[in-house]
Amino acid sequence: MSDTPSHASTRPRQPFARGLSLAAPLRLNRPSDTWFKPALSVVVASAVPHLTLLALGRLDLVMYTMAGSLCALYGHGLPYARRARTLAGVVLSMAAGLAAALVTASLTHSTAVLVAVGALLAATQKAACDAVRIGPPGHVILTFVSSAALFAPQRLGQVPAHLALTLGAGAVAWLVCVGPALIRREGPERRAVARALEAAADRVAEPGPRTRHTAAAAVHAAWQCLLASGRPTPVRRSLERLVVHAEAAGVSAHPDQEPDRLRAWAALTRARGPVPEPPPAPGTAAELYGIDAERAALRVSGGRRAARRTLLRSLGPGSHLLPVAARTLIGCALAGYLCAALGVGRPYWAIVTAASLYQANTTLTWNRTLQRTLGNLLGVLVFAAVLPISRTGPLALVLCCLFFSFAAEALITRNYWLGSVAVTPMALLVLEFGGTHPAGELVGDRVLDTVLGALAGFLAAALVTNRRAAGRVERALEAAVRARTAAERAYADRAHTGPDGLDRARRALTARLVELREAADIAAGEWWQRALPEQRLLAAERAGHRTLAATAQRQGPPVRAPETRSGAVAPAPANGAA
Repeated sequence: MSDTPSHASTRPRQPFARGLSLAAPLRLNRPSDTWFKPALSVVVASAVPHLTLLALGRLDLVMYTMAGSLCALYGHGLPYARRARTLAGVVLSMAAGLAAALVTASLTHSTAVLVAVGALLAATQKAACDAVRIGPPGHVILTFVSSAALFAPQRLGQVPAHLALTLGAGAVAWLVCVGPALIRREGPERRAVARALEAAADRVAEPGPRTRHTAAAAVHAAWQCLLASGRPTPVRRSLERLVVHAEAAGVSAHPDQEPDRLRAWAALTRARGPVPEPPPAPGTAAELYGIDAERAALRVSGGRRAARRTLLRSLGPGSHLLPVAARTLIGCALAGYLCAALGVGRPYWAIVTAASLYQANTTLTWNRTLQRTLGNLLGVLVFAAVLPISRTGPLALVLCCLFFSFAAEALITRNYWLGSVAVTPMALLVLEFGGTHPAGELVGDRVLDTVLGALAGFLAAALVTNRRAAGRVERALEAAVRARTAAERAYADRAHTGPDGLDRARRALTARLVELREAADIAAGEWWQRALPEQRLLAAERAGHRTLAATAQRQGPPVRAPETRSGAVAPAPANGAA
């Protein structure tokens, strides 16, 4: 199939393809179904070192233990086997960034050098977190810690002891986040499968492109969670059977399927009781055989090497992540130098503000700019109100920090600005552990740094174009077409490929369709782009989901979608599937 872009896909797009909303980014959402997990984890992980330092009379060292405690915010959606490895990597990455900052701070007091190093660390942390898809809170926590450490008084001989405090607190955070595996080993898998069932129920109740994509993404996430969970157990076997049902409902949305039954299964799966045992869906035995074969392939060294090669390619010279990393580098440097030129004593606040803005595209970055600015400005008012209470004693200061740590994670899933209202006073109160500061100075500096950091950060996002976003869409289109062709061939020749080959091909097609929609959404919110091949996108997604429906239901061979002269996939007959 020819995938040469048509003339319509190469015409220049207007630089401001979408209006920038002022109200929509500030609307409150439903809270996450697991908001309490990171909130409680970070409180427990912080309370242990905080109270220990309080008993020892060394609260001036809280900054170093907090670096390790904040690692408890990561990995809550991962199965425990992968969460253990991921959190260990986060703790080591936190220690590495902190080490670079502390050594730099001990060797130079030049603001120009410190800002440059802070911007470089922020860009590196942004690119690395995006490449491994670490998820919220992403690079922001790492940048907050390393940037603050750059401007803290430091001697070279103190660095090893301070890093030891970070690693010790990181070990506590690791235990807090991995410890629940002793109580409910399959908890993350159960939640992922419950989300897939709920998304499939929405797809059945309201068929359409949006619910179809949501269901496909949720099913793909559930399979990935089960693949990463380790060896199968009876509970995971039941969860796999439920995902087969969710997949069948999500790709076809037959009217005879009952969304209420899927939602009931989701509620039971999310609860603490036994996992429901549904009747076998068509192709369940083959699906489970395929998932076992894929799980075995991931355990061999070759699978790990392939994953490392994929990660390195995502950071290579042609990576779509590099423009966003460049924005982070330029925006953070510009914010830091601008604040330093105006005589602000803590330019790292401006660096962190700029670093926190950068999302997948310019439109989302604008949304985050509004959210961050509003949240920080309201947060300094909260800080001014709470400061007298925190100064009544060291224990009051510790309790205030723990309270705002919990509040930040409890509120941030409603909207980022609401969480920032709690993050800002917590960050300002950390300074109080090293000694009291004039309240007016802290409030004034934070307001100025917030405004300057937001302006400089968004300016860099607007000026540093990301022309690679449209190229990523083209590559995702080609990959989706190849994956669909491979799935059709595996189905047509299933006697030779076997059930594992067919199901592996179908899951690969699901992954490519999810990636295609993600790439299209990112490119659609990017400025200064050529027009996207929207007709080809729509046709490729429809054809891919028809193939998924036919292979998942074990129907007759899927109908090949004919090609148009421009290389687009023309709509194919439904073949019994929506």
